[in-house]
Amino acid sequence: MIAIQKQIRVNERIRAAELRVIGPQGEQLGVISLKRALELTNQYELDLVEVAPTATPPVCRIMNFSKYKYEQEQREREVKKHQKQGHLKEIRVKPNIEEHDYQVKLRQLITFLKKKDKVKINLIFRGRELAHQDIGRRVLDKFINDMQEFGALEKGPVMEGRVISLMVAPK
Repeated sequence: MIAIQKQIRVNERIRAAELRVIGPQGEQLGVISLKRALELTNQYELDLVEVAPTATPPVCRIMNFSKYKYEQEQREREVKKHQKQGHLKEIRVKPNIEEHDYQVKLRQLITFLKKKDKVKINLIFRGRELAHQDIGRRVLDKFINDMQEFGALEKGPVMEGRVISLMVAPK
């Protein structure tokens, strides 16, 4: 919202000597001097807004700048409202997980994926469990097989210290 004011020059902030001016109803007023354009804006009791600063000569429009800025903010809010930001959820499991606990974690994973959230599954080894990584890999493979219809594997099982993690994205 503040960025709009920095980019768009209004009234006295316009630096070009000659401007192509568009009137309040969208009509072309032609190429005129900055001084004459500012006189016209005073007659209409509106603002001179630079809409195309890179053109030669720069294009300016006579309009109500505060109303224009408000409409821009409304458009930005509307775009933001319709964007879905998927969050990253994390599920932590251990290699010796019981079947019931596994089912609970799987249901959790599926609900996260249905809500369009990404899920990171961390399988954590403690102590001597690290010597039996194959057990942990089997648990993760079971997760991958059971969630196939709800999500896609984004990043395969990767060992990071005592943790094997994988990323699952919703379909």
